[in-house]
Amino acid sequence: MRVPLSGLPDRVTIYEVGPRDGLQNEKAVVPVDVKAEFVTRLAAAGLRTIETTSFVHPKWVPQLADAEELLGALSREPGIRYPVLVPNERGLDRALAHGVTEIAIFGSATESFARRNLNRTVDESLAMFAPVVERARAEGIWVRGYVSMACGDPWEGDVPIEQVVSVAARMMALGVSQLSLGDTIGVGTPGQVTALIEGLDAAGVTADRLAVHFHDTYGQALANTLAALRAGVTVVDASTGGIGGCPYAESATGNLATEDLVWMLDGLGVETGVDLDALVATSRWMAERLGRPSPSRVVQALSPEPESE
Repeated sequence: MRVPLSGLPDRVTIYEVGPRDGLQNEKAVVPVDVKAEFVTRLAAAGLRTIETTSFVHPKWVPQLADAEELLGALSREPGIRYPVLVPNERGLDRALAHGVTEIAIFGSATESFARRNLNRTVDESLAMFAPVVERARAEGIWVRGYVSMACGDPWEGDVPIEQVVSVAARMMALGVSQLSLGDTIGVGTPGQVTALIEGLDAAGVTADRLAVHFHDTYGQALANTLAALRAGVTVVDASTGGIGGCPYAESATGNLATEDLVWMLDGLGVETGVDLDALVATSRWMAERLGRPSPSRVVQALSPEPESE
């Protein structure tokens, strides 16, 4: 039953992160052909932006060491965006060599996570990103920036809103087109999310240039998403089946499940262009290959009960 609420956008763009952020935290390495079929199934379900892989050093994220092979195996369809994560200029070189047209850089609002994730301070990481963004834009490449630990940090605790705003504004100043706010460990609540978006707006980073990336550690991802939509955000990151986490922050549990997001938005009358039945089928298919059930509540609710023996 569709019952709209006032103050929400007519349409939301779902930025699917399952193939990258989801699979990077799996203990087992998923075969390339399975990854390629996963991406193809997601596109067939109506997702139009699918973050596909990451050009990080294989030593740090071995699950994505096959980035080149995966891009070579994919039939990239017109009208679908396939961004990839790049950490530095070497990663950009690899991405450009494989015809990538959209990239993302991944920064941190806190010094602790910047050290653990990038082995650099926040200042050093932004300096590292500057030539990446400059070169990418010169090549006509669309660039997204992530700011992780936007709502809390497992080593530093609460992260002041003004600290997140400062880092986010500096990243936007590099020339990125879109900024994704990441609640990496899932501790944020709606009031904090609203205040953060308002703080960014006051600093000149408006909601139309923002995306949100919530983890569901404390069951707040959908509530936080609704708060962000009411604050003017129209791009939401999600991972089919709720898979994923962060290899450098053990308290980061699964991402907001794309199916759960689509169910909520469908009920609100907000268009996404996603076929929920096809998405649920894809999630069940991937869960079989991962050897465990999907943590998505919607997938569980819409999946048939196993037959009793």
